[in-house]
Amino acid sequence: MKKKKLYIIMVGLPARGKSTIAKKLKENLEKDNIKTRIFNNGDLRRRLLGDETWRPEFYDPKNKEGVALREKIALININGAQKYLSTKGQVAILDATNVSQRRRDKIVAMLKDHPQLFIECINDDENILEASILRKISLSEFNKLDTQTAINIFKQRINYYKSIYSHLKNEKNFVKLHSLNNQIMEEEIGQDIPFYHRIRDFLVTDTVKNMFLIRHGETYFNLEDRIGGDSDLTDNGKAQARALALHFKTKKIPFIFTSKMKRTIQTAEPIRQLQKDCAIIALEEFDEIDSGICECMSYEEIRREMPQVYSRRKEDKYNYIYPKGEGYVSMKKRIDMGIKKALYLASNSQNIMIVGHQAVNRMILSHFLYRRTEDVPYIYIPQDKYYHIIATQDKKLFQLRKYKD
Repeated sequence: MKKKKLYIIMVGLPARGKSTIAKKLKENLEKDNIKTRIFNNGDLRRRLLGDETWRPEFYDPKNKEGVALREKIALININGAQKYLSTKGQVAILDATNVSQRRRDKIVAMLKDHPQLFIECINDDENILEASILRKISLSEFNKLDTQTAINIFKQRINYYKSIYSHLKNEKNFVKLHSLNNQIMEEEIGQDIPFYHRIRDFLVTDTVKNMFLIRHGETYFNLEDRIGGDSDLTDNGKAQARALALHFKTKKIPFIFTSKMKRTIQTAEPIRQLQKDCAIIALEEFDEIDSGICECMSYEEIRREMPQVYSRRKEDKYNYIYPKGEGYVSMKKRIDMGIKKALYLASNSQNIMIVGHQAVNRMILSHFLYRRTEDVPYIYIPQDKYYHIIATQDKKLFQLRKYKD
């Protein structure tokens, strides 16, 4: 039986998640024994031309020499993809910006032997773009530049690509993907595309290889049963953080995501110190629930001084919203966005760590566990254990583990 074959052509501005999507597509297709290879123009450019193509002028559409070199690189990969599918390969992924209609027309004309699927990655979230650019400028081609200069140069590169950018429209088979939200914005499938249902399912699914979900260590407010605030860790909380650091010392943790609050950052810092090349990224989306007029009060004080608040919240803890604050139900949107940002920024990392708060971690767990809303406020979130989460198309694991005796 003749094997089905497919070209996947990535499209989008730099730092929009194309390579991340390409790598994850390859990984998932190969789990189904579908032979897949990525042909990345940037990798080939650095291999052939070295690191001297950092200069933004190289990407100027008016720079004839730069255009000729980039077209030569694209042609090498197009021919390589065709050769790969002419033998045992089944899916060839062309990973490049491919933002001009002219480039895509050339690909269509040259690769007529098998179906083509265009995937355009779109993401205009400024915070994510800034973080993605920081990740991009860690490449060797920017080693000689200071951080701000490298950022400015990369943004100029993006502007050159914007000047020739044409969104997918005329292609026979395409998907426009919001690469942060994993949302199909538009699709047009004009013929039978091999493996399409598997590919589409992957594009819209949050996948986590290994997520370590940790609650911050003990705080002074914990001892007094107070909610909210921005309390420091106690000596015991600092000891918990050190124990966590030792526990995870042998695991590679490239990113630790925290809230903007001191107690999560203080818990993350000892872990970071025992890691190599580890960054703490504080996201406001992971800030603890805002308890409004009850902020910094103990539950006993709320029961005594605000009996109506206490009783109404007790009736429906998930849907109750603190006066001038929020509730579980109103946190969902920002927590979901925080999860997507963390997964996007830590893309292709084997391990991801989030140091959060009790209510926040309950919402994160419910995102993957699909708990009934009325049960979410009662999910067990201890300070001497952490959750290990795996959530892929093929496997689900939720394990509560101790990190010290």
